[in-house]
Amino acid sequence: MREDAVLAVPVHRGRWIALGTLLAAEAMNVLDATVVQVAAPVVAADLGGAPADIQWFSAAYTLPFALLLITGGRLGDVFGRRRVFVVGVVGFALASLVCALVGGTGALIAARAVQGGAAALVIPQTFGLIKAMFTGPALARALGWNGPVVGLASVCGPVLGAVLTHADLFGLSWRVVFLVNLPLAAAVLATAHLLREDRSATPPRLDLPGTALAVLGTGLVVHPLIQGDSVRFSIGGAAELVAGIAVLVGFGLHQRNRARLGRSPLVEPSLFGDRGFPAALVTSTLFFAVMNGLMLVVVLHVQLGLGAGVLTSGLTLLPWSGGLAVASWLAGTHLVPRHGSRVLFAGLAALLAGTLAAIAVYHRADPHAYPWPLLGALAVGGAGLGLFTVPFFITALSRVRPAETGSAAGLLNAVQQLGATLGVALLGTTFLHGVAGDPAAEANPGPAALTAAQHACWLAVGLLVATTAAAIAMTRPARATRAPHVSSA
Repeated sequence: MREDAVLAVPVHRGRWIALGTLLAAEAMNVLDATVVQVAAPVVAADLGGAPADIQWFSAAYTLPFALLLITGGRLGDVFGRRRVFVVGVVGFALASLVCALVGGTGALIAARAVQGGAAALVIPQTFGLIKAMFTGPALARALGWNGPVVGLASVCGPVLGAVLTHADLFGLSWRVVFLVNLPLAAAVLATAHLLREDRSATPPRLDLPGTALAVLGTGLVVHPLIQGDSVRFSIGGAAELVAGIAVLVGFGLHQRNRARLGRSPLVEPSLFGDRGFPAALVTSTLFFAVMNGLMLVVVLHVQLGLGAGVLTSGLTLLPWSGGLAVASWLAGTHLVPRHGSRVLFAGLAALLAGTLAAIAVYHRADPHAYPWPLLGALAVGGAGLGLFTVPFFITALSRVRPAETGSAAGLLNAVQQLGATLGVALLGTTFLHGVAGDPAAEANPGPAALTAAQHACWLAVGLLVATTAAAIAMTRPARATRAPHVSSA
């Protein structure tokens, strides 16, 4: 017995070190998605290119990440989750190195797309690998670390990106925000051997045509939205939108036909048997569009409108991140257990109040002075983010059957990233359209930037109204024939 107890100690420690490996990989992904957003204007100024490139630095990452998440999960089922996880981390590290070495915007955008694709191989494996290593109460404790780690990474990301870029370490400026991924990836790979290999006993068949249709259709829709300032939604841009919608309709028909033939579709059709889950997908897409779009607008106004440095823009987002962190903790520990899904509507109300307050600040601000009252508005908006996200995912997943949970969680993560891409496209284009191409604005960008920021925030208000309508549909009682999984939330 003594020998068994001694041998159990390194095994026990190894499991928790392996958990740290998975959490570090998740944190690396979140950090990369947020640090670049703050540094994007500096990157654009250094490399040149069109104003829309600022949006593509983020969108080129989140779009392939969103569209390949489900396929990445299926690859883990087929070839082994640890193997796919390691391949993804290696690809992410190599793409990060390329991002740090490129000399042009086109090469950077292409490398960012590879980064997003690699992240789509990494992230879906983490949940399955945790379940393979832990059971019972230990599984609950292990899963409980995911939220704080990811939350801390998202809070620290903007400030870290600003500090690293401002520090200009070794004269590398913004390139350091990509190089920071290398030691993280090395640490993950050094301990990856502690992960237990795991794969599905009945692996699903890959839906490569469906993946191609989803990527092509969404790309055709997003491209003219981001390039809108350049093409002015010309006939070519409108044609792209129509073609993208047509391809996405074809994707839906392909999924239905694949399910009818008994093959594994990318999207589980049974999830759409009740209106609650489709409404949750719409809610997630719109909400995260507002969240990521507003962050970009604040950064662009501070750097392009006021001419302030990257450190100033990063610190400006600190109340936003701090409000998110505090409200998330409060929602998870006190509010959601008592009030359930009603808390998410309080979150939407707070985010709406913060956005309206930001509009008032931009309306009254001196075009050439730092708008200090904006910090209060951002703190309120950030609190709204935290109040919304915790009950949202609990409520959304409560509408699905236990057997559908994995597919539903993957789809929710995918539309979250897709929403981030759309937010950068819509709100970013709205802002840039107001400050680019006008000689007067180029000579004195302050007044035009304030007006552009107001227009982008008003668009966010409209999206929040639509988000609220979708959330109401999501929280309505499910049909009796659906027999949903019941949650206390």
